[in-house]
Amino acid sequence: MNAEVKKSNKDKDLILVRRAKRGDYKAFDLLVLKYQSRIIGLAMKFVKDIQTAEDVAQESFIKAYKSLDSFREESAFYTWLYRIASNTSKNYLISKKRKKELLESEVFSSEEIDIFDIPGGSSPEEILQANNLREVIFESLSNLPEDIRTAVSLREFEGMSYEEISKVLDCPIGTVRSRIFRGREIIQEKISPLLNSNIELIKGSKRI
Repeated sequence: MNAEVKKSNKDKDLILVRRAKRGDYKAFDLLVLKYQSRIIGLAMKFVKDIQTAEDVAQESFIKAYKSLDSFREESAFYTWLYRIASNTSKNYLISKKRKKELLESEVFSSEEIDIFDIPGGSSPEEILQANNLREVIFESLSNLPEDIRTAVSLREFEGMSYEEISKVLDCPIGTVRSRIFRGREIIQEKISPLLNSNIELIKGSKRI
């Protein structure tokens, strides 16, 4: 790729980034579509599993979207995205090892609790808090737009791959990723306060 092509590519990305910073979801969708294959390929080098690599890539794009304001336009967007994906992949491997250790010691932390996998608890307080979390999750899910809700449900509850969801919904894989990305983000925002409260309750009960 010559210098002029690289510059043109960088300029096109910057236009999309600036639009995304102003709240244009479609602009960020275009960046996801453009780079998703490369980011999945990068994640595969670390995690060695295609479905996990897809999840890591999805998380990388979520992190990138949330951190767009910190992107300095002197560098290429893909260079910045590559660093995020690389760190996310490394953190996944570290988290996987830590999760195993924590599960063995029955201690939970916010990094290891998935929004669709809430620990039930044993005390009345833990059970009540877990039930509240589940109610908020399913209420948030039911309030999502139908296309987003369906994609999230197929991924989280049916365990389908992005390719399978794409076939079921008859839409591009990039669109599936975008819908799941938005759905997870919306639900995460709704449950974060309760999730953090639940974690502290669990930790506190372990000390009693």
